[in-house]
Amino acid sequence: MIGRLSGTIAAVQPPLLLVDVQGVGYEVLAPMTTIFELPAQGQQVQLHTHLAVSETAQTLYGFIRDADRQLFRTLIKVNGVGPKMALAILSGLDGAALSRCVAEDNVAALVKVPGVGKKTAERLIVELRDKLAPQFGDANDIPLMAASAEPTVDSAGEAESALAALGYKPTEASKMVARASKEQPDADSATLIRLALKSLAPA
Repeated sequence: MIGRLSGTIAAVQPPLLLVDVQGVGYEVLAPMTTIFELPAQGQQVQLHTHLAVSETAQTLYGFIRDADRQLFRTLIKVNGVGPKMALAILSGLDGAALSRCVAEDNVAALVKVPGVGKKTAERLIVELRDKLAPQFGDANDIPLMAASAEPTVDSAGEAESALAALGYKPTEASKMVARASKEQPDADSATLIRLALKSLAPA
């Protein structure tokens, strides 16, 4: 098992990261809540990792905090929730926001996540009610990704691609990014993704 990676951020294409560890490049999938907190490309990073093994692939997932990895592992133990869905959930909801959804029986917020239907949302609430750790911080205090200080030429396209990779339908991703672009016309891709996913957080 690979439990932790320490290396240099070689590339960021949300939700995919390439981490260079002494000349070996590891492809790591990370939720947006982790990507928003990454240092700039070329800087050192340490990620807590989870290796998911299936019949067709071995996929490495990475998290800034061990608490986030533990939450990911708790999510994938829920019946009907696989790693891809857990990644999508943690991209729109950090630990504090997810805890609020569960405490308030907020099915409406959970069904906004791609692939999460009403039954799965209800199952998540029931199974997570006594399992969520209390150490998560403020759900509204998520920093922007340090690697994206300058807007790119096609920030909207990059944001749409990232949302599609998380499971959103292309038309839905396009609408989400369009709304975010109206809110902040000159925003970089990370900011657009953050604004697009903001609707998942419970009010």
